[in-house]
Amino acid sequence: MRMENKKVDELSYDDAVKELNSILNSLQDEALSIDQLTDSIKRASELLESCNSRLTSTEQKVNSVIKKLGLGD
Repeated sequence: MRMENKKVDELSYDDAVKELNSILNSLQDEALSIDQLTDSIKRASELLESCNSRLTSTEQKVNSVIKKLGLGD
């Protein structure tokens, strides 16, 4: 199954980033129709939101562990 056919929440972070890079490359090639462009932008937005959410969640977990270990400020 191609990554583009998977739901965003089914992708690993790394796969989401790879797909974002693929979308970026296709946008730079300027070979997309308006419909493809619209779909690509929508998908990229969903992927970015998911990646940002995962990074924020991971940061919070790391900060929590640091606090528990007494290594924080």
